[in-house]
Amino acid sequence: MARGARAALNSLGLRWKIAALLAAGCAVVAVAIGVLVHHARLDQVSANARSGAVAQLVRVRQLYELTGRVDQDDMHAAIDSPDLPKPLRDAALAGQRTTYLDMGSDDPCVWAARPVGDQVLSVRESLREQADEMAEFDQQLIVSGAVVVGLAALGGAGLSSRLSRELRTAAATARRISQGDLDARIDHPRPPGVRHGKDEVAELATAVDTMAASLQQRLEAEQRFTADVAHELRTPLTGLHTAAELLPPSRPTELVRDRVHALRTLTEDLLEVARLDAEAEKPDLDVHPLGRLVEGIVQRAGCDGGTVRFTDQNAGRSGSADGAGNAEDVVVRTDDAGNTEDVFVRTDARRLERILANLVTNARKHGGGSVDVRVRGTRVTVADHGPGFPECLLKDGPQRFRTGARERGQGTGLGLTIALGQAQVIGARVDLSNAEGGGAVAVVHLPRARPPRAAVDSPAAT
Repeated sequence: MARGARAALNSLGLRWKIAALLAAGCAVVAVAIGVLVHHARLDQVSANARSGAVAQLVRVRQLYELTGRVDQDDMHAAIDSPDLPKPLRDAALAGQRTTYLDMGSDDPCVWAARPVGDQVLSVRESLREQADEMAEFDQQLIVSGAVVVGLAALGGAGLSSRLSRELRTAAATARRISQGDLDARIDHPRPPGVRHGKDEVAELATAVDTMAASLQQRLEAEQRFTADVAHELRTPLTGLHTAAELLPPSRPTELVRDRVHALRTLTEDLLEVARLDAEAEKPDLDVHPLGRLVEGIVQRAGCDGGTVRFTDQNAGRSGSADGAGNAEDVVVRTDDAGNTEDVFVRTDARRLERILANLVTNARKHGGGSVDVRVRGTRVTVADHGPGFPECLLKDGPQRFRTGARERGQGTGLGLTIALGQAQVIGARVDLSNAEGGGAVAVVHLPRARPPRAAVDSPAAT
């Protein structure tokens, strides 16, 4: 039961936790005060009842000594009453004058007794009225305690609502920062030190803002450093490339030219990453037929030997990069007139080519087999038959300057980083996953667009 209560409390928000704890504390205090007040009132009623019974016993004894008899109508006075409680009788026979209070029975009463010779003179007074008053008093205590607890819960919820709202704002800002929005700030209205006392929420907000500002400065410095290094390398690399072209044909010359080409490619990639980080890229969006656009991109990718196979499930065209067809992968979809349809998307053709070229290059390098490029709807899928993406990549995204090849460590390098960055520029999305049967799968989702008027008015190809 205690575990269930803790689980229920943990499932509540901070606002309701504070309200519940405050209400529980007030309930404990209210119960303690109620018990003390109840016993104080009960002691008062008991003392009055005992003193009244003793006074009546004195009066009855005086009357008994004068008349030699007891008026039984006078507070139930009697000699050796059979209803007299045994403890009271024993005390009276022992020569004591004492009282006996009974508030727990159905007929609450108070007794007073004293010895008269060998007999016991006693009086009995009903306390029904006092018992009813105590019950009403206890009910008022319960109602008052419940009202106090309810007000405490409402007050706690009201007081903690602002705290909860400020903490939610801090959490939302921290999530924005973790997602890359380094300009996000909490900007708490009460920074620490402005007023007397301590405001822990203000201290937390200031710490988060300071952390975000420091992180932003470091990342901007890193981006500037990367861009400056790549820019400064272009000039000597250009001269090195020119010098390599002047070398006489030989095997060492080929190795030098290959390494110079790799350095130039890496430098251009670094510059592109720096521009993407600085959000300086501006897309040139236009409406394009996706199938024909992707087919041209695959053909210009320079893939030979049929290692890259293209399938357009929108228009029912299929072929390999070297022009060899493969009818097994063709899926034809026609409209009511029997014409093949083509889907139009709004994109930047140059940047889309950059995205797909990087995805195809990555698949060819690490896939270990043929690469399938399929178009269906506004989605372009690039799949290979290799070991698939590493789990760390699927979880954390591509890491720069790390490649998935064993000889170069674990990771993905700059290709996927550039592909995802360019996709964000043109309003597309790239999803990375692994196929159930093995192999890496990259899906590019593009925004659909209405076909241009010229495409609508032109007769469909049959």
